[in-house]
Amino acid sequence: MDDSYVKSLSIPGDICMLYLASHVEGGQTEGRGHSERFNPRDNMQWASILLLAGLCSLSQGQYEEDSHWWLQYLRNQQSTYYDPYDTYPYETSDPYPYEVEEGPAYAYGAPPPPEPRDCPQECDCPPNFPTAMYCDNRNLKYLPFVPSRMKYVYFQNNQIAAIQEGVFDNATGLLWIALHGNQITSDKIGRKVFSKLRHLERLYLDHNNLTRMPGPLPRSLRELHLDHNQISRVPNNALEGLENLTALYLHHNEIQEVGSSMRGLRSLILLDLSYNHLRRVPDGLPSALEQLYLEHNNVYTVPDSYFRGSPKLLYVRLSHNSLTNNGLATNTFNSSSLLELDLSYNQLQKIPPVNTNLENLYLQGNRINEFSISSFCTVVDVMNFSKLQVLRLDGNEIKRSAMPVDAPLCLRLASLIEI
Repeated sequence: MDDSYVKSLSIPGDICMLYLASHVEGGQTEGRGHSERFNPRDNMQWASILLLAGLCSLSQGQYEEDSHWWLQYLRNQQSTYYDPYDTYPYETSDPYPYEVEEGPAYAYGAPPPPEPRDCPQECDCPPNFPTAMYCDNRNLKYLPFVPSRMKYVYFQNNQIAAIQEGVFDNATGLLWIALHGNQITSDKIGRKVFSKLRHLERLYLDHNNLTRMPGPLPRSLRELHLDHNQISRVPNNALEGLENLTALYLHHNEIQEVGSSMRGLRSLILLDLSYNHLRRVPDGLPSALEQLYLEHNNVYTVPDSYFRGSPKLLYVRLSHNSLTNNGLATNTFNSSSLLELDLSYNQLQKIPPVNTNLENLYLQGNRINEFSISSFCTVVDVMNFSKLQVLRLDGNEIKRSAMPVDAPLCLRLASLIEI
């Protein structure tokens, strides 16, 4: 009998031993009553048992090096049907049993997910800020496609000349749009390009070539930057409906008239109309206004009690205008809320009356030739005095010797008086 035939007959050792035990026990039981006489059947049974024992010894020797041969067998079967995208056998039902942060998909053998391709090739959409798109300083001449997930888009400092109709229709959830530092003209702005953006809060259109106010604009707008353009006027309805607007920047334009366009801006806190060609102040100021910048214009008069309609007004700058004492009423600047008033570089000859709550007064570069203490304190005594801390009178026609003797009592809190 050759070895290959014997190996083919080999059976697992544990099963073989169980089989032998059962036959030996059966043979002993069956032969107890017949031990005294010869039985050919018994000889044949014992012969088969001995043959089976020989086969068992061969089988046992074949697997004695690995007593867990059946585990190896199962492993080989599993490796035959291995799927690289299936989870590993040792993984638990919880993929992160130790509460570690989830890493990239390829950490567990699966291929990484495809990168989103909804970012324009000309721009940068950082994965750590998925709602922002940066297209600034890239010499762009047109506005690229804006994905719907974007909330902040930056197109500043390019060569964009037009804002075509519908360019933002796919991203109606935009909050910020930065378009400053381009070559945009008023004729090339779509009529309804901004009105559909019902969540827009900040719009930067400064440093362009605009000649008129853009619109209509969404009611959600909070900051509007239109400075450094060529806008010549602000129509009364140009800012209609912007009840949430808090800051309006119109400085460095060519505005000659504002009219009553600011009255409806009930949330406006900051208004900058400096460096324009205004001859008159706006007709009425918003009640919530805190900062008013009108320097470098041609304003020559301010109505009486003009600032009383803005009880929260803190800072007023009217320097570099054409103000004279004839164009100012007695109580023009007597507002209890004012903390800082800049009237420098005008044509004033007298110090205008101010409220005792004022802290900083700038009057340098005028033609003032007298120091009137009544401009600061209507009554001078221990209980009545001005809160003025800084007073600038340098560059006028007044001399220090012109200060009245009761000035130190009235201006007792002043830390700087320049004459």
